[in-house]
Amino acid sequence: MTTHLITGAGSGIGAAVARRLHARGDDLILLARDAGRAKELAELHPGARTLVGDLANPDRLSWAFSHQELPDRLDTLLHIAGIVDLGPVGELTTKAWRAQLDVNLVAPAELTRLLLPQLRVSQGHVVFVNSGAGLHANADWSAYAASKHGLRALADALRAEERPHGVRVTSVYPGRTASPMQVKVHQQEGKEYDTSRLMDPESVATTILTAVDLPRDAEIQDLTVRPGH
Repeated sequence: MTTHLITGAGSGIGAAVARRLHARGDDLILLARDAGRAKELAELHPGARTLVGDLANPDRLSWAFSHQELPDRLDTLLHIAGIVDLGPVGELTTKAWRAQLDVNLVAPAELTRLLLPQLRVSQGHVVFVNSGAGLHANADWSAYAASKHGLRALADALRAEERPHGVRVTSVYPGRTASPMQVKVHQQEGKEYDTSRLMDPESVATTILTAVDLPRDAEIQDLTVRPGH
């Protein structure tokens, strides 16, 4: 059975990916920030396993995992969780910078490091769900875009390093997608939240699964998807 570990499975794109993989009978391991959230995710996806680790505190992930059972092999590691906090450079605090860098960049790097042995066993696949902000930074997006530009660099370096081990690496750059994160973004931008102008998370999930399900003789390295409205 194919085993996937997913971050961000509680909402938006991550929830859509988890639903699709669960529906086809794949084995899911869902990362939760605490035991309460783990219980919620397990109820949403009966039969799925959970792993507790707070991405906001990447320094503690290794300790947290040492007290839990990790899979012997892992086919896919899907980094989908993320946070955003907009603001001009002249106003963003170091707290806002560090929070976004920790969750969006440092935690994925640490999570990947901790699970690389299992991914090498299966010649698995690491998928980083990035953002359009990982390709271009607009005003008020400096901290978030910096974290996502860094995520792109992480993916590129990992791909070069792990090719000899048969591990594939994909970066997906979605445009604006209907999700709780976009609700917050629109509030911070002072804009009306109109889902008719956004992508459905299911559409992005289809994009991600296309990369995951690609035959082993090929690798999608970078994939950009934008609203078609």
